[in-house]
Amino acid sequence: MSSSRLPSLTGLRFIAALLVSGFHIHTAGLFADATVDRSLGRVFGAGAIGVSFFFLLSGFVLTWSSRPGDTAPMFWRRRLTKIWPNHVVTAIVAGAALFAFGEAPTVVAIVCNLFLVQAWVPVEHVFYGLNTPSWSLSCELLFYLCFPLLLWLSAKVRRRRLWPALLAALAAVWVVPLVAGVLPRGIQYWLVYVCPPIRMIEFVAGVLLARIVRNGLWIRLGVVPAAVLAVGAYLAAGLSLGPYSYAAVTVAPLALLIGAVAAADVAGRSSPLASPLAVRLGELSFAFYLVHQLVIRVVAGVLGQHNWSTPAGAGVALLILAGSLAAAWLLWRLIETPAMRLARPRRASVHAPAYRNPSLVLGAVDSPAVADEGATAA
Repeated sequence: MSSSRLPSLTGLRFIAALLVSGFHIHTAGLFADATVDRSLGRVFGAGAIGVSFFFLLSGFVLTWSSRPGDTAPMFWRRRLTKIWPNHVVTAIVAGAALFAFGEAPTVVAIVCNLFLVQAWVPVEHVFYGLNTPSWSLSCELLFYLCFPLLLWLSAKVRRRRLWPALLAALAAVWVVPLVAGVLPRGIQYWLVYVCPPIRMIEFVAGVLLARIVRNGLWIRLGVVPAAVLAVGAYLAAGLSLGPYSYAAVTVAPLALLIGAVAAADVAGRSSPLASPLAVRLGELSFAFYLVHQLVIRVVAGVLGQHNWSTPAGAGVALLILAGSLAAAWLLWRLIETPAMRLARPRRASVHAPAYRNPSLVLGAVDSPAVADEGATAA
């Protein structure tokens, strides 16, 4: 199974990234018509849960594409090569835009963001400083550092205990907002939504989910029923359920969707998500995620107003999407792709992974099994 390609998961990435961009476009307040604004909120109000999808997907993909003979340092080098060049370029652009529009970030925010430790600081102008969506890369950096050990530990879980372990991880996501409820509101939000060790629970769930699918333990749940469950949970998360809407409401349905899509790809069932266009958009999703809010800032700063009429607001939204896609393609073509080529080893193996040593790991950057998980959501 580990050598099976999973193109539908790559295609699914762009849908998640599009939901995140829709959420940020909605919060930009483009439309004067309250009815239109409320309708947009119903569709994209919970778009930020895309971060949960990408954290789950990250654990799944890295585990699925792990292989023997790879070392932890080699894995870390590939992961940093994947995220760091795009991050530095977009951080510089974000800083220039903030200065240009008179919103200079603090020195602490700049330093923490450049070194991807901003999510550890429970201060909004720090973890959302510079290029706001990059806070999730701060979480991913922790995941990557811990992945060799997590992969080794997951291999210690016996087959019959994989599902109970996954259910325990998903239940832990529900426990977090319950515990955080006694904390001040600002700290509560940071702990539930931003804090890297907390968000690593979803990454661990993705690791266990990959082992379940790879070991042939997937339940008889198809893509369509899983998608219905995920859409229902997504809509429920938009009903102002407090800290539970950040991840708890959607984490289990999203995990089921990832598992169902992966199992369908393994079985060779066709899917629109596996089309060449969907896969290419999925490959662009990491860059798209990093640039889309920069485009929103620039467009808003240049046009200098909000609350447009419905036709004008729709035109601005389409302009933002088109500009984000164009900028994403440039970032992917000029920065991300060359960097990944440099990090890719000359020879790649597609054999099933060995779990005897925590240093034997493989990231998805150069695996033929599935495109790199790349994008995260904020």
